[in-house]
Amino acid sequence: MERGLHGDIYQATKAIGMPIRNQREYFSAAEGLCLGDKVLESTERLVETNGVRLRVTEAGRRGAPVVILAHGFPELAYSWRHQIPMLAEAGYHVVAPDQRGYGGSSRPDAIEAYDVHQLTADLVGLLDDVGAERAVWIGHDWGAAVVWNAPLLHPDRVAAVAALSVPAVPRSRVAPTQAWRKTFGENFFYILYFQEPGVADAELNSDPARTMRRMLGGLRTSGDKAAGLRMVAPGPEGFIDRLPEPDRLPDWLSQEELDHYIDEFARTGFTGGLNWYRNFDRNWETTPELADAKITVPALFIGGTADPVLAFTRADRASQLITGPYRQVMIDGAGHWLQQERPAEVNAALLEFLNGLELR
Repeated sequence: MERGLHGDIYQATKAIGMPIRNQREYFSAAEGLCLGDKVLESTERLVETNGVRLRVTEAGRRGAPVVILAHGFPELAYSWRHQIPMLAEAGYHVVAPDQRGYGGSSRPDAIEAYDVHQLTADLVGLLDDVGAERAVWIGHDWGAAVVWNAPLLHPDRVAAVAALSVPAVPRSRVAPTQAWRKTFGENFFYILYFQEPGVADAELNSDPARTMRRMLGGLRTSGDKAAGLRMVAPGPEGFIDRLPEPDRLPDWLSQEELDHYIDEFARTGFTGGLNWYRNFDRNWETTPELADAKITVPALFIGGTADPVLAFTRADRASQLITGPYRQVMIDGAGHWLQQERPAEVNAALLEFLNGLELR
């Protein structure tokens, strides 16, 4: 949980039974409180960008160095609730959208509307909106994939990049789904399962509470060999069916926080986020110019040693793509939902990285 002023506010409101349902309620507790010579506040607003409307949580002073926070699947800007106040208090202008397909943002119907060109252009549009030439792009999960691509597609708009849970990987020699089909054969692989429109959508949408409970509570390396084999075993089971049902919520997730996700995805469904997966091949096909491109800006990767994603997305190939300053931080025992699960360690790593940059 957050330490310092905002942690005290959170703990005090929790102690008296006040539900913290979303960022607006959380941050409103701090609005108007003077921190030295500045006032820390947060707002939530809608921003028109790149043909869509994004719901954006914003904190910190305009004119300060900008940090963009890009969430993953199935998440929201809310997943950064432990980082936003910390970064604002540290002197950064924080911009955290519900990305297209999620939460309070637009959900285009066309699958191709979710390719990497559109996803990165959305965030460039947020920089234009706040009048910033460049930003530090920080992403988790699918947001990590977006921020790794940002310095390749929009090099003039990226000062540095930090990614959580999904490392930088070099471009595949063949289309991604072709490579995965060769690797997994008849075995189950969730990304291939997600490719067929409507199939995974129906499974995840059928019970959003079950989906979010199993995703947030069951997606980690447990050491249970049978559970691991079940995730790849051939058969008709879907993705959520294969995830274990947690016997309780993880320590880092309250019922109120889980309910926030459930309420949002019950309203929006999961199709928007699934459409990101359906663009793996399109992203590869439409970026041949990136075959030899390199990331030259400072870069950071933060991973968890108990994250099952790293079992098939190796973190040791970053040097094939990154030629600028690079650091890797592995958090012992951490699973996939790093910024929510281990906020103190993630925040410390991010601040150390940011403090080493020349942004002002």
